[in-house]
Amino acid sequence: MAKKVLAIYYSQSGQLGEIIDNLTQPLIASGASVEIVRVQPAIPYPFPWKGPSFFGVMPDCVLAVPGELAPFQLKESSYDLIIFGYQAWFLSASIPANTILHHPAFRAVVKNTPVITITGARNMWINAFEKVKKVLQGADAKLVGNIALVDKHPNPVSFVTIFQWMFKAKKERYLNIFPLPGVSDTDIKNTKEFGTIVESHLNKGNWDSLQEELVIAKAVVIKYRLMYIESKAGHIFKIWANIISKKKNKARWLVAFKYYLLIALFIAAPIILTVDAIFFKPFLSRKIKARKQYLLGVN
Repeated sequence: MAKKVLAIYYSQSGQLGEIIDNLTQPLIASGASVEIVRVQPAIPYPFPWKGPSFFGVMPDCVLAVPGELAPFQLKESSYDLIIFGYQAWFLSASIPANTILHHPAFRAVVKNTPVITITGARNMWINAFEKVKKVLQGADAKLVGNIALVDKHPNPVSFVTIFQWMFKAKKERYLNIFPLPGVSDTDIKNTKEFGTIVESHLNKGNWDSLQEELVIAKAVVIKYRLMYIESKAGHIFKIWANIISKKKNKARWLVAFKYYLLIALFIAAPIILTVDAIFFKPFLSRKIKARKQYLLGVN
C-alpha cells in the first residue's frame, strides 16, 4: 500500500510552496500518495504589505495568538508522515502557521505521527522552530526532521531585499544593485536532495537517523552570529509584544517598535557582536558548540 503523506503549509509569496513541491517530488516519484494543502487565513493578509498592517501583526504573532483560517479539508484520517511548512514572522511562527498547529483537523491527524518541519526564512528561524517544536510536542506528534532554508546574503542586505519584496510584492533586484530576495532558486531546487533522504526513511518506516543525514546534507546550518542575535532579540520582541498588546493606542507604539528594529539591526547589533567576539565568545566555545548541536537536532 502506498505511503500517505500530508504536506500542509501557509505561504503569501508562494516561495514555501515551491520548496514543498521540490521536497515532495521524490516522494511522489517513489509512489507515495502526497496530499499538499495550502491553507489560507479567513481574511487574507495583504500582499504587498503596508507598513501599519505589517507591524500590526507583531504582538499576536510573538504572543502566539491563533487567528482564523478559511475552511479546509484533509482527505485522510491518518498519515504515515506529515510535512509542516511555516514561516517566521518577528522571530515566531507566522499567525497562520500557528493557527494550523492549533486547528482541530491538524491536531486529529498529527498525534503519534512522524512530522518533518520545513521553513523558508530570511535567516532567523531558531525561535520560531523552538515554538513550533513545543506545540508539536504538546500535540503528541513525533518530530523526526527539520529543514531550514534561508537567504544566505549578509543580514543587513537580506533585511533590505526582503522588505522590498514584502512591500512591492515583486521578487526582483532592488535598484538593480541588491541581489534577489529570499531563498535562492538553486537552494529551492536542491531541496529535492532532502526529499530523497526523506523518501528512503519513509519507505523503511524508520526515522532514527533522518535528522543526522539531513544535517550532513546541509538542510540545517547554524551560524553563530545569527544565533546570538536571535537569542537576544527573541526576549526583547516578547517585551515589546506584551507592552503593545496592552495599549489602547497601539499605532504609536508600533511605530516606536519599527524604529527600534532599524536601530537594533544597523547600529546596536554590530556593536553587540563586536563586544561579544572580544570579551565573551572566546571563553564559551564549549557552551556554544553544545547549543549548536541542540539546535541542529529535533529533540
